[in-house]
Amino acid sequence: MSSGIEIKQNNPSYRFSVLLLLVLIAGFSQGMLLPLLAIMLEQAGTSSSLNGLNAAALYIGILLASPFIEKPVRKYGYKPVITVGLILIILSLLLFPFWQVFWFWFILRMIVGIGDNMVHFATQVWITSTSHRTKRGRNISLYGLAFGFGFSAGPFMTRLLSINEFLPFIIAGLFSLFSYGFVLFLRNEWPESDIETAKQTGTLDRYKQVIKLAWFALLPGFCYGFLEASIHGNYPVYALRSGITIEWVSILLPAFVVGGLITQLPLGLLSDKWGRKKILLTVTFLGSMSFFSMIFVEQSYPVLLVIFTLAGALVGSLYSLGVMYLADLLPKNLLPTGNVMTAVSFGLGSILGPLTGGILIDLMDRGSIYFAVGGILLIIFILGIIYKEAEPTSIKTAATA
Repeated sequence: MSSGIEIKQNNPSYRFSVLLLLVLIAGFSQGMLLPLLAIMLEQAGTSSSLNGLNAAALYIGILLASPFIEKPVRKYGYKPVITVGLILIILSLLLFPFWQVFWFWFILRMIVGIGDNMVHFATQVWITSTSHRTKRGRNISLYGLAFGFGFSAGPFMTRLLSINEFLPFIIAGLFSLFSYGFVLFLRNEWPESDIETAKQTGTLDRYKQVIKLAWFALLPGFCYGFLEASIHGNYPVYALRSGITIEWVSILLPAFVVGGLITQLPLGLLSDKWGRKKILLTVTFLGSMSFFSMIFVEQSYPVLLVIFTLAGALVGSLYSLGVMYLADLLPKNLLPTGNVMTAVSFGLGSILGPLTGGILIDLMDRGSIYFAVGGILLIIFILGIIYKEAEPTSIKTAATA
């Protein structure tokens, strides 16, 4: 029995599979909470602005935790950080139905955000740092696929509200508990050279180096957070006010994520061949045009479904493409810091997304969400044209700083 456990602990394939499962579960809880709580708050008579603020709480938690995650991972390793993150997620999910009060849910969403960030950061750095350069694009694409599968399954939990309000939360909590059983068999590991890097340079200096070398690679994470939170946190409210039924919302949201799943691996492989920046510019521009076009077809549900799927196929890989691009631009000793800053960027976008969407829903009768998401994609496209990659000598200098 002990030899079997040891084989699992030393098996890179087992470790990679477990890390993908953890990302899937984290994506599932995130994808469930955004539309589920948005619908419950809307039905309780909460304004769209406050609804957006409540949705932003999850990402406030992500943002608050980001500056403090790198040090515990460096000191205690990946496994303990993942364990604490899972415990926070499980406890919060099980507490949601017991007291349906706005600020109680706000606090619980922040705690879920903190737990999600701990799981995401530890798994992301673990996968990135242990992947060979020739397999990095593939592995990070699979990471994005796992998150996408979980995230696309989450909105289906809204259908269980008609059966029992406790049921979606119990199912999500049990899934998280199930995944922890596999974590127990993982051997703990630590980021390579992190302690040495921390002694050589301060945290602020490493942040400055990342921004100098790869500021544009941080923006896809911001953009993905903005559109993901807007679509899953604001769109249910916008749809219900526009006459779109909950049943269609529960189809449109997964369709967007499924579109991203279909192209996740192909876009990762294309970026290996054609370059990350070219792919990022292409998907942000075409994605922007897709969202703007939804303004004219939202009353034709089948057409809207097709464009939703197409938009997901174009922009659903933004986060993973940004992580790949970041790994290409940075020396290895700056990768943990770069991943922290990606999480911060994602958190900022995810906070601004629901807040912007909620305000626009109150101000505009039609097309508010499409304008918000299409506009941010267009801005990222323009900034990508402006960005110039650093010379290889600059990257080598940063690696030895």
